[in-house]
Amino acid sequence: MLRHRSPFEGHQAGERPTASRHIGVRLSAGTVPGLLQIATWSSGVAALRTTLADALGVTTMPVCTGEMASVSAGLLLCIGPQEYQLLTSPGPSRVAELRRHVGADIGSVTDLGHARCRIHIEGPDCRATLSKLFALDLREAAWPVGELRLTGHHHVPCTALRQAVDSFDLLVFSTYAFDQLATVLDAAQEYGVALELAAESSQPAATSTRQS
Repeated sequence: MLRHRSPFEGHQAGERPTASRHIGVRLSAGTVPGLLQIATWSSGVAALRTTLADALGVTTMPVCTGEMASVSAGLLLCIGPQEYQLLTSPGPSRVAELRRHVGADIGSVTDLGHARCRIHIEGPDCRATLSKLFALDLREAAWPVGELRLTGHHHVPCTALRQAVDSFDLLVFSTYAFDQLATVLDAAQEYGVALELAAESSQPAATSTRQS
């Protein structure tokens, strides 16, 4: 077991307040514990939804792109008409367990845990910061708490999850995570920003940060 190198390594944690000592944006960044992508084809959507509902114990299955549901295994995200992602705890057992339910006749399960990182942003000025980067309507009426949006900035994709009125998770490609955090920090600087970097964890030496 070797030390896992976070894609955010090199950023300096701490506070960068305004001249009046104000901190309007708080950021934390780290790797995701686990992320599985579950996909099917147009004729297999009904079977996949039924299978996932049984396998994960989903009471209200997210069926429209942007919906998500809390399940015992984590958070189930509907990211497209034929695709879901499960933000979950780490471990190959998760992949094997889900593949036992989602066979080749139903769809596919792909481990993307190595390929995504999470930037959490919150605070009274976090929406003003995000509005500089993402072409999204950040009003709660247009983007309710508990929904996600597929977006991006500077031609780099991002999945944004709204956890509260002023609290968001940004799931970004590991390949571009360092620069995406730098861009968010720059956008937040005028409001005063604080950064916390998640503690590094031990991972097998084969852990990759390639884009998927």
